[in-house]
Amino acid sequence: MKIDDLQGKLVAVLGFGQEGRAVTQYLLRHGIKPVLFDQRPWQEWPAEDQRRIQALGLNFIFGPDAFLELKGFDVAFRSPGIKISQLTTDNLQLTSQAKWFFDHCPAKIIGVTGTKGKGTTASLIFEILNRQATSYKLPSKTYLTGNIGTTQPLKILEELKADDWVIYELSSFQLQDLRKSPHIGVVLMVTSEHLDYHQNQEEYLAAKAAITKFQLESDFAIINADFPNSAAIGKQGQGQKLYFSTQNPANCWVHNGEFSLKANTSAAVEVFIKTQELQLRGEHNWQNVCAAALAAAIAGADIKSIHDAVAEFRGLEHRLEFAAEKRGVKFYNDSFSTTPETAIAAIESFFEPEIVILGGSSKNSDFTQLGRIIARKANIKALILIGEEAPKINQAIINAGGTKARLFTGASSTPEIFEQVKSVAEAGDVVLLSPACASFDMYENYKDRGLQFKEQIQTF
Repeated sequence: MKIDDLQGKLVAVLGFGQEGRAVTQYLLRHGIKPVLFDQRPWQEWPAEDQRRIQALGLNFIFGPDAFLELKGFDVAFRSPGIKISQLTTDNLQLTSQAKWFFDHCPAKIIGVTGTKGKGTTASLIFEILNRQATSYKLPSKTYLTGNIGTTQPLKILEELKADDWVIYELSSFQLQDLRKSPHIGVVLMVTSEHLDYHQNQEEYLAAKAAITKFQLESDFAIINADFPNSAAIGKQGQGQKLYFSTQNPANCWVHNGEFSLKANTSAAVEVFIKTQELQLRGEHNWQNVCAAALAAAIAGADIKSIHDAVAEFRGLEHRLEFAAEKRGVKFYNDSFSTTPETAIAAIESFFEPEIVILGGSSKNSDFTQLGRIIARKANIKALILIGEEAPKINQAIINAGGTKARLFTGASSTPEIFEQVKSVAEAGDVVLLSPACASFDMYENYKDRGLQFKEQIQTF
């Protein structure tokens, strides 16, 4: 189905968030006037949003029962997070921004997925390929899009050429629509996530599988060998399989403080950087570096471009971000951490005395392993447990044998959290915000949580 095929059809845009707005603008540029659907009642939209929606001159149906009005529509663009089971799909052709892009993109796509690390890895691949193109004055362009990047996929679709590269960060929400896999599919650590959306872990893994499931023999799958779920996803499809590891030799691995790369069977093993040269903190970021280096090498990047880009890369905001140092205390903002696994990775990244801020709203996570790590890690000086999941995290720690760390609870705002921090922090300590939970009980989103944390540092 091409864009011209939508002329004269009843087209719906389901969900009018960031992606829904981008799809709407794309359709309007092509002379197609969709009907907008959203389950948020009209009266709950801010006045500024209401004015913008009305200015589009489109029909819209907003409210809890909006999707019951889809009868008679031909095509619907589904936004991430809207469950397919919510929709009446009789004679309705479902697509999405990601599916439409993959179906029509003339450029080569590097898709990146995983429970965590997608944004860091995708950004690092982008930096490497950009450096390669600049160094050798290559005519091709590189684009970063998806859940990260400065541009929406449908904004760049019509300017792409066959020799361009698109690095696309993909969540399970986006992948479950696809019937075409990227030319290079990167499978990072896959544990459990979004069980508040997916029925179970099996459904979550099935959604992720599209990253490799539809690959051809000319495609490549870059797979984290250290996680069984990642390996299971990576085995699907006909793409050539390449592995990275921080534990054992692979196509890219870490040993004795060095990153080694062997992109194919005929290539020599090359050391491209040492761990001490990285500005990224934490062993979990070693996995991201391995994945990015291997994907970029397959895409044609040389060792110098890989080394220089990796050495200069400082990471992303809210992802184990070094925020500031005050009176000898270092503050790290890892607000993007919304699972126990990512909080464990952040906590394990430090050997200095740690003051760890954990908790938030529920994602039905299992905190058993997080409790075990906290119980055995002697350098944790204090724990500040917040939000509705604080009692559950505390119980997991108790079940694991408890901790000698000083325990703080009861803070219901960032200023209150910092009053607790001030009572215990001293020079040489690390204050780490790595919540392991969603933010919606106390904050608008993870960005709001991280920004408030960084602003409050100034009061320390």
